[in-house]
Amino acid sequence: MELIFLGTGAGIPSPERNVTAVALALNEERGTFWLFDCGEATQHQIMRSPLKLSRLEYIFITHLHGDHIYGLPGLLSSRSYHGGTTPLTIFGPAGLARFIETSLQVSGSHLDYELRIEELQEGVIFEDEQFTISCARLEHRIDSYGYRIVEHDLPGRLDRDRLIADGILPGPIYQQIKLSKEPIAYEGRLLDPKRYVGPDIPGRKLAILGDTRPAPNALQLAQTVDVLVHEATFAEAEAELARRYYHTTTRQAAEIAAQAGAGELILTHFSSRYNREDLAWLIQEASRYHKPVYAAYDGYQHPIPRK
Repeated sequence: MELIFLGTGAGIPSPERNVTAVALALNEERGTFWLFDCGEATQHQIMRSPLKLSRLEYIFITHLHGDHIYGLPGLLSSRSYHGGTTPLTIFGPAGLARFIETSLQVSGSHLDYELRIEELQEGVIFEDEQFTISCARLEHRIDSYGYRIVEHDLPGRLDRDRLIADGILPGPIYQQIKLSKEPIAYEGRLLDPKRYVGPDIPGRKLAILGDTRPAPNALQLAQTVDVLVHEATFAEAEAELARRYYHTTTRQAAEIAAQAGAGELILTHFSSRYNREDLAWLIQEASRYHKPVYAAYDGYQHPIPRK
């Protein structure tokens, strides 16, 4: 599992930063990647990354401002040309379906795959055997959402040496023991999986939030996550400007991470007034209130290992 930042700027692109898009690469977990927001030229950024557009599985849109959605029509069309034939589902606020359907219809675009669009209701929006994803509304000029991604716990390590010592030879029974929580009948005896399987491996948790002022739901989504991705459009000294435009400062993002008991904080969505050289002092500002802090830049890759 790895985060790849494709665009880290706010509002408009700059020579150093494209507008917002973050990929969650799940190569080992599913052989796919998920995309959070899709600003203009996101498909170009994907071509400069290790990602393959054909492996895009889900898109999660935080809100409908142009710097978060204007890359969708081109990316959806190009996916067909890159060999994308598997279904693709897009989650986002009300109005997203109209935007996408109108763009594709007017441009005469043809997709070689099934496109599904799910407009958001707060709460759990996706769940399978690996992940649960929920969303909640934040505080911005238009409806803006944050996402919480929770990986399910994995079964612990199987103690093969103990199994063999107890006369249980390798075979399908090993998988049954690893996955079961109840005793298993084997050759006239009951095997207790707890004797042979270590503690569950905790799943990873992360939160990726859209544009927002500091908001109660941001704190809720970020509770005890391993990684929090939070906008920091402005430096600490620009708190009034951030409030006026419904954004967050470096300090405010760090305070949310600290109050939520989050692990790593990754700042992104920087105003074009800040350049690459400014990232060090933006990190320094936030680090007074929470650690560790990272400042994303276009192309930044951030692994999220299992504990």
